[in-house]
Amino acid sequence: MQVKFSDFLNANVPMLEEIVAALSKTYGYASILGSDTHGKRYLVTDVETNINDSGWNERGFVLRVFNGLNYSEFSFNEIKNPSYVIDFVNDDLINSFEKFKSHGEVLKCPCVIDEPVKSSFEGEVEILPEDVDPGTKIEKLLKMKARAHELSTKIVNFWSTYEEVQVNKVFVSSKKLLRQSYIWSQGYLQAIARAEKTKYSYEGFSGMKGVEILDEMIHGVDKVVAEAEMLLDSEKIPPGEYDVICAPDVAGVIAHEAFGHGVEMDMFVKNRAKAVSYLGKKVASDLVTMHDGAIAAKQVSSYLFDDEGTFGSDTVVIDHGILKTGISDLMSALRLSTKPTGNGKRESFERKAYSRMTNTFFARGNDKLEDMISSVKHGYFLEKVSSGMEDPKNWGIQCWILYGREIKDGEITNKIFSPILMTGYVPDLLNSISMISDDLELSGVGSCGKGHKEFVKVSSGGPYIKAKARLG
Repeated sequence: MQVKFSDFLNANVPMLEEIVAALSKTYGYASILGSDTHGKRYLVTDVETNINDSGWNERGFVLRVFNGLNYSEFSFNEIKNPSYVIDFVNDDLINSFEKFKSHGEVLKCPCVIDEPVKSSFEGEVEILPEDVDPGTKIEKLLKMKARAHELSTKIVNFWSTYEEVQVNKVFVSSKKLLRQSYIWSQGYLQAIARAEKTKYSYEGFSGMKGVEILDEMIHGVDKVVAEAEMLLDSEKIPPGEYDVICAPDVAGVIAHEAFGHGVEMDMFVKNRAKAVSYLGKKVASDLVTMHDGAIAAKQVSSYLFDDEGTFGSDTVVIDHGILKTGISDLMSALRLSTKPTGNGKRESFERKAYSRMTNTFFARGNDKLEDMISSVKHGYFLEKVSSGMEDPKNWGIQCWILYGREIKDGEITNKIFSPILMTGYVPDLLNSISMISDDLELSGVGSCGKGHKEFVKVSSGGPYIKAKARLG
């Protein structure tokens, strides 16, 4: 079923074009991003059942104007009178710009030169959210909870969460008119088990999908319950450096943290990224190729154009171990005299655009998973990443992983260790990669912040990888 574009944004396009045309004559460049994103979040646990608006909901506009030195931005919840907006921008720039310059050195930026283009994208899903009533969605989530308790008496709480979001955006400049509408959905299962101690496991589901994702979630209940029970017998891992096999979600967070944040090119402008001095140099094993891009994969961060009107791309960040390029928003690309990669993303129309990841992943290799496991004398099979963190200035990385299975003499044993902290120096970790499977999986559950704020949707993943890592 095709996703219909927002009537609200369509009705506002003539006014947006009027504002942009008037301001472009005075300032050389003006653009407006209009957003109309709406959705619902459904939650069922042992203690509550509720339906709320999605935290991603937004409706409004952000106007960007070239002020002669760089860019000024203005956001509006609604636009009813184009003349009011034009007068407001003129008055604000006249009254504030001299004061702005007097505060110190102004970071200059060239004026955008647009190419004429009109384009639109309407996504497709199997089942549109509006075609299924909320009661039916809750009923399916309740069945997942009931199934979990049927499987085990050790489950003391079970969460089933489903979220559906329709994204509608329009971008208008003097030469561009871009529209896009698509739906992404995500689901989350969490089983909490208790015996002498309490442990939990979880499973995420995501994609450019509609209500059909609920049927995928039902098939994940048995696995989550079995893992939660299994972790009741887990041990603490002896700290040390080991051979590890990383599942795709763990490999994905390594890609995301290692050379995701590290190559966001607004950090290049601010001299906060070590990667800028390693462009064209070896930073990983020859086996490693890493991509990022809105069109590099089909997941929750896929789109036609970013929040600055730049078309999405497939950027090869690392090519057979060589760091080739970063990922950029439009402003960073202008300041660095590079081509923007379509990675300018805003948390909402009220927030600034930054260089942000989209779909970030290691490319598949040629190895079979069974051969990778059999090659390990003593190490661990790492599964279920919880979180990650990286220092772009010093290239340290740490990832929290829910559990690891011991590998001994090429076979997985019944010993389970949980939780696990993986740490290391990014080039050491990536250069240690010695095998890469021919699988490829991406997940887009959750979000990514710029530091501790500015959250946006991203996905990450890849194949299984074999590497050396410090665990504790």
